[in-house]
Amino acid sequence: MNNSKGLLIILSGPSGAGKDTVLKELLAHNDKVRVSISATTRQPRQGEENGRDYHFISREQFETLIQRDGVLEYAEYCGNFYGTPRAQVEAWLDEGLDVVLEIEVQGAKKVMAKCPEAVSVFILPPSFAVLEKRLRRRATDSEEAVQKRLAAARGEILQAVDYDYMVVNDALEDCVSDLEAVLQGEKCRSARAGNLIEEVLKNE
Repeated sequence: MNNSKGLLIILSGPSGAGKDTVLKELLAHNDKVRVSISATTRQPRQGEENGRDYHFISREQFETLIQRDGVLEYAEYCGNFYGTPRAQVEAWLDEGLDVVLEIEVQGAKKVMAKCPEAVSVFILPPSFAVLEKRLRRRATDSEEAVQKRLAAARGEILQAVDYDYMVVNDALEDCVSDLEAVLQGEKCRSARAGNLIEEVLKNE
């Protein structure tokens, strides 16, 4: 017997914390987990695929979604909208699948306010020095860009206290295990598993 509805999971963390790697590993070991794909009004970049990287839609379509409360959160950046479509997320949850929203802090807070049942998890680096080392290891950003990412990371880390859980990504395997433990623990909470009592007693 399992609680039929899936968990809505908000996953955030600073650039360099390893969110993508953690999420990839989580998906590899859990066939009941899905990742929400954001919608955007910007043009696809080389190598990007509609429905895999983003849902690429027109500005008019996005504005219609906003008017119909069809996005859980959205923001405008450099003249383009980015957001989380509601329909697919809710469909997966109704199927009993757990859905991860990998979003930045401001978007996460909007979802927390709109969906108080969501489970929020902040991925932390083991130290700020390690975070800086990871960012520099990428060798794709200029020094100015690295400093901007580090400054943004400081502000984001300070807001980790607003999340339900904080998980440190030092060793990948341990981080993924901690995240899985969070999800399993949430599913066993009485507030989420109340229907189990009815199932146990229905054939009394």
